[in-house]
Amino acid sequence: QLVESGGGLVQPGGSLRLSCAASGSTLPRGAIGWFRRAPGKEREGVSCVERNGERSHYADSVRGRFTISRDNAKNTVYLQMNSLKPEDTAVYYCAAGGPCLGTPLIGDFYSWGQGIQVSVSS
Repeated sequence: QLVESGGGLVQPGGSLRLSCAASGSTLPRGAIGWFRRAPGKEREGVSCVERNGERSHYADSVRGRFTISRDNAKNTVYLQMNSLKPEDTAVYYCAAGGPCLGTPLIGDFYSWGQGIQVSVSS
């Protein structure tokens, strides 16, 4: 099971780092994706990273501001979020699966975490 952490309330322009860890086990062998669901909107793909961490992809809305990384030794995937905007406010989820060939697709991922709230507001 995947568990997200690191969410919270931050002012516009601020930063947060989300973590996605495997509870009591190693990370699944496939890609790891980050997704989010903003209030009143459907869940959307944010970013994904391949198993070896060599390639990653981002949604246009976050490219250049968010960075995904994977530390298999620590069984954790990170999402560093900089220059946060109010429109980044959402519940963020990580999930295992793939492939990671572009913006992650919900249907390609399984083993979802419970989600964590990120709120960007002054």
